[in-house]
Amino acid sequence: MLLAAQQRWSRDLCRSCPVPGVLRANACEFLQLRGSVTRPAAAAFRRRVQITAFCEKVGKPVAEPEVGCGDCHALPPEFIVKA
Repeated sequence: MLLAAQQRWSRDLCRSCPVPGVLRANACEFLQLRGSVTRPAAAAFRRRVQITAFCEKVGKPVAEPEVGCGDCHALPPEFIVKA
């Protein structure tokens, strides 16, 4: 379950949810997503889902969930910049 039980889900949260995009970009089996419902500072903005990511394999937070932790899956040689 992405959201905690005390956080009320409603259909409007799906519009701003980043989870589908993250899952399309990163299918790592070790990536764990946690979600929370937040409301931006300006009262005019609607509630939205905000996520944090954690890698179970290396045991550390993931700054960019779409990319991954950088340790689980090596980049292909054509993506490595040689100095």
